[in-house]
Amino acid sequence: MLFYRMMAILRIILCLIGVYTVADTICGWVHKPEGEETVIQEVVLPEQNDEIAFEEYDITLMAVGDNLLHMGIVNAGKQSDGNRNYDFLFDGISAFLDKADIKIINQETIFGGNELGFHGYPKFNSPTEVGDAIAGAEFNVVLQATNHTADQGMRGIENCINFWKTHPEVLVTGIHDPLTEETYKNRIPLLKIGDYTFAILNYTYGANNENISSSIKDRLDMLCDVNESNGKIDFETLNQQVLLDISEAKTMADIVIVCPHWGTEYSTTPSNIQENFAIQMTEAGADIIIGTHPHVVQPVRWIEAANGNRALCYYSLGNYVSTQKNGQSMLEGLAWITFHVTEDGIVISEDQTGVIPLVCHYSSNPTRFKQVYLLENYTEELASSHGIISYGGISFHLEDCLKWSDEILGDWVLSVDEVFNP
Repeated sequence: MLFYRMMAILRIILCLIGVYTVADTICGWVHKPEGEETVIQEVVLPEQNDEIAFEEYDITLMAVGDNLLHMGIVNAGKQSDGNRNYDFLFDGISAFLDKADIKIINQETIFGGNELGFHGYPKFNSPTEVGDAIAGAEFNVVLQATNHTADQGMRGIENCINFWKTHPEVLVTGIHDPLTEETYKNRIPLLKIGDYTFAILNYTYGANNENISSSIKDRLDMLCDVNESNGKIDFETLNQQVLLDISEAKTMADIVIVCPHWGTEYSTTPSNIQENFAIQMTEAGADIIIGTHPHVVQPVRWIEAANGNRALCYYSLGNYVSTQKNGQSMLEGLAWITFHVTEDGIVISEDQTGVIPLVCHYSSNPTRFKQVYLLENYTEELASSHGIISYGGISFHLEDCLKWSDEILGDWVLSVDEVFNP
């Protein structure tokens, strides 16, 4: 009897604090009149599902073309106190830099060491403060394999390699320390974003000569085949090391990006050699190909290899900044690629992938870089004030830029709204 009274008191207390029903359910108490046998029922609670649904997400990549530092750009960064600052070079694309995960720039000219003096065409040497600005803008990949990499010889290459070591947050591709047995194992540049690894390979067709010395070839990643006995470059044959690197990168990374410095200057159409190389790289396992060097934009195309592999190829992004005198060189491309990650893997979101056309704007008398504009924001008033009109002795109009963009890039053009409000 005492037991039942105690249970009754407990139930009253539980009822008063609002948990009687819960306790009744959990404990399996069933009220029985006094004198009857009390039955304790076993209640089986439903199993908890600890599995959390996968949350899909995007990884975005942006890339710009040749950071071609003519003296009109070098001089634009000189401050009144004698110091140099080039943060302004990237003001026009800051919104894209803030949004993207992978941010690639082709550093056309060498940071050969400020002590060597600054030079423009044809033997460039650019201020390391530009490299500081690149890092400050949070680019995380710099392509250094170009035809101007050896402009200041081996000393310039070594100085450039050492400079970039002061910015370990930036992945530098295309040049490297001497290859030893140990460094050869780690020669594939890798970048980790979220749960996925990206390999980013960079090669140049040459260094403004028909031959290349063995010492420079050991520091510079070559796109074309080189005769080992005399250093002569075969510009029509792909270096087999490129294919070996791609195949190895495929075992180490989820996405393989190849950035070749190739093509014919000022041609808006890819050459047969570019097309042939693109197919070979795709067959070897490249997922993305981003080309530089021609100083003008070239088409964006899907490459289909005979073995079923498929790669998205930007044949040329043109320049990023320059003070060249060719009107088409003022139109440039910002590649934008969206990778969508699901529980099943990573794929390219084609409706959020393409190219954002840009315009490089400079003044004349003196020639000075001013700004990079989105083509969709550029005006005829700006075009009529472009320094290329007097400096290059040509006409330059907004309608020309729009026509070139439409003819070369076509349906691959993305608007700002498509990037930021998909």
